[in-house]
Amino acid sequence: MTVPPSAPDASATPAAPRRTALDATHRALGAAMTDFAGWDMPLRYGSEREEHRAVREAAGLFDLSHMGEIAVTGSAAGELLDFALVGHLSAVKPGRARYTMICDVDGGIIDDLIVYRLSENAYMVVANAANAQVVLDSLRERQDGFDAEVRDDRDAYALLAVQGPAAAGILARVTDADLDGLKYYAGLPGTVAGVEALIARTGYTGEDGFELFVAPGDAAALWSALTDAGAEDGLVPCGLSCRDTLRLEAGMPLYGHELTRETTPFDAGLGRVVKFEKSGDFVGRPALETAARRAEETAPRVLVGLVAEGRRVPRAGYRVVDAEGTAIGTVTSGAPSPTLGRPIAMAFVDGAFAAPAGAEESGVGVDIRGVRESYQVVALPFYKRAR
Repeated sequence: MTVPPSAPDASATPAAPRRTALDATHRALGAAMTDFAGWDMPLRYGSEREEHRAVREAAGLFDLSHMGEIAVTGSAAGELLDFALVGHLSAVKPGRARYTMICDVDGGIIDDLIVYRLSENAYMVVANAANAQVVLDSLRERQDGFDAEVRDDRDAYALLAVQGPAAAGILARVTDADLDGLKYYAGLPGTVAGVEALIARTGYTGEDGFELFVAPGDAAALWSALTDAGAEDGLVPCGLSCRDTLRLEAGMPLYGHELTRETTPFDAGLGRVVKFEKSGDFVGRPALETAARRAEETAPRVLVGLVAEGRRVPRAGYRVVDAEGTAIGTVTSGAPSPTLGRPIAMAFVDGAFAAPAGAEESGVGVDIRGVRESYQVVALPFYKRAR
């Protein structure tokens, strides 16, 4: 006789959030911790505004060890990724990286990714923490017929980031790697403060900076060395809160806000990441071809920036309205901007309202708890660093 499985105990205590290798460091620094995508992560160490400004003016140090690393290796690794993702990953040269997406058969975005080509037959896919398992599962489901292995490497890495105008100078003090020769969206193996690392010139802040993939056991020593190296430049530890306002100012999309399963890359204004010219089929291709035609033939929703005329902050889900109060779009992300000194937001709006407003125009409104607050439509990004 087969005994049926017991039903889950609804009263069972939820699993405790995972802790990164730097957890003790964060707590010693007095960080306010938060549960983010199943990880206990630092939200802020003090003033999130000061952390934000440090990244814009000097440098910030982040723990990003919650991100999901997935190894794809084998003679057909590039071909598998060409099939599984919307980008042309087999064309990426070793040592370079590519921003791309994984979509479902209907064209909806499962996640946005950065893929590093480490060598001829080895890639590392970096997924958002909340989506790492579904990305891993999707890649494994799509690997049949390819001479390639998909391996969960999430426990193999801690990830630290140094971001800001002083980032290169700080990192140069603790490494002999050729940082001057390291291009944006490229990576190279090297030693940082005696620690073996993959040094990548990538980031999510709108500033120059580096992400350092290291063994978890080396993370605390590297954090300490970077803190010491950056002391004279004003390097500060930074949490997730300022990371969000930094990426918002830089007009960078966030999964669950600008990107969702109900959104195609063309809906999000990121159709450029879909490479129809690559040979062979890929998951979601027919649906994405339809989405591309629709974007050309009709006035699509457009992702725009909104800058407040007043002081009230819009939040995700708030309605964007025209002068008569008719809904014309939806806010996807909003926050006070420390750099602009005013509330800002990203929003999807009807194409007819997507042009930046002139000086004499009132722009659009956002319905904030029943009150229409005036906003100006602006082109993204809100902030762009001097190069």
